[in-house]
Amino acid sequence: MADVKARPGPLARRPDNSAFKQQRLPAWSPMLTANTVLPFFYFMALLCMLLGVWLLLTVQSTQEVKMDYTEAGTCAQCFEMRKNVSNAAKTCNCRLEFHIQKAFKGDVFFYYGLQNFHQNLRRYMDSRDDAQMVGRKTNLKNPSTYCKPFRTDQNGLPLAPCGAVANSLFNDSFSLSFLGSSGRSVPVPLLRQGITWYTDKNIKYRNPKDGNMTLAQVFEGTAQPLYWQRPAFDLNVLDPTNNGFINDDLIVWMREAAFPNFKKLYGVLYRDNKPFTNGLPAGNYSVDISYNFPVQYFRGRKEVVLTTLTWFGGQNHFLPVAYLVTSCLVLLVAVVLTVAWCKFGKNGKNMEE
Repeated sequence: MADVKARPGPLARRPDNSAFKQQRLPAWSPMLTANTVLPFFYFMALLCMLLGVWLLLTVQSTQEVKMDYTEAGTCAQCFEMRKNVSNAAKTCNCRLEFHIQKAFKGDVFFYYGLQNFHQNLRRYMDSRDDAQMVGRKTNLKNPSTYCKPFRTDQNGLPLAPCGAVANSLFNDSFSLSFLGSSGRSVPVPLLRQGITWYTDKNIKYRNPKDGNMTLAQVFEGTAQPLYWQRPAFDLNVLDPTNNGFINDDLIVWMREAAFPNFKKLYGVLYRDNKPFTNGLPAGNYSVDISYNFPVQYFRGRKEVVLTTLTWFGGQNHFLPVAYLVTSCLVLLVAVVLTVAWCKFGKNGKNMEE
């Protein structure tokens, strides 16, 4: 007769007789009573209310001027002109005038804004070549296939930079002026460098190098994106060190926005000379705009924003309002629980009926 292996008994898979495996470790099981829960609710309501009021006062301490220039004033002519694709190479300039009633104190930031422009589409975000932007020369002449259909031009030359993100670079330019009491126009100095993240400027974006060759020679054999007016190596005529893939405007644009309505930093007020040492004085201002970026194809809008910032950021009321609403809801729940406890559970008699 063949040997029959003994089957394990019912106790063979029993866990070890230890405090951990037998769940005999000491534990704290709080008793949730009205005397402990209700004070916690009131404390959380008070805490949320204090945070909401504090953040709301912080946000309201910022100053902001927002102006839509899509079809405002003389920009209406440029808007109509940009409807025709054949006018893409033509320049169009317009002016926007506004008044600041109260002086902007401290650092002032100049933003441009777009509405209904969806930078968060997956195919749009993937249409780029990060290896090319980091300065790899092999990718400069042979871009990634992710860039299609913005990989080469009609002559087969590789685009630098390639992809839909770079091709749609916002190319309006602005010049801010202050109209003093004497009627003389004073240019407002804006810092156009140092507006990017440090990691972007020094790590994620680098220009390709090839010995002692100039940047123009390195980019030789490539083409500029289809809707660009200047090649990458000559984006900034006034500052040769701000050209190529390390151009600040390009880097700011390449960091895609999460929402269809967004604003991006264009410049920061340079506060070294009068009358701008303390910020922007009250008075009349004008913005000269080089109107290049068309928005009618996606039913968008364009705007310029002048604002001051705090440690919390700009004028965003979402978080303060969220704290205040949460405080009201928690307080309402606490009051309802208190009334229920006083009526039904304070002496314990009504709970037994």
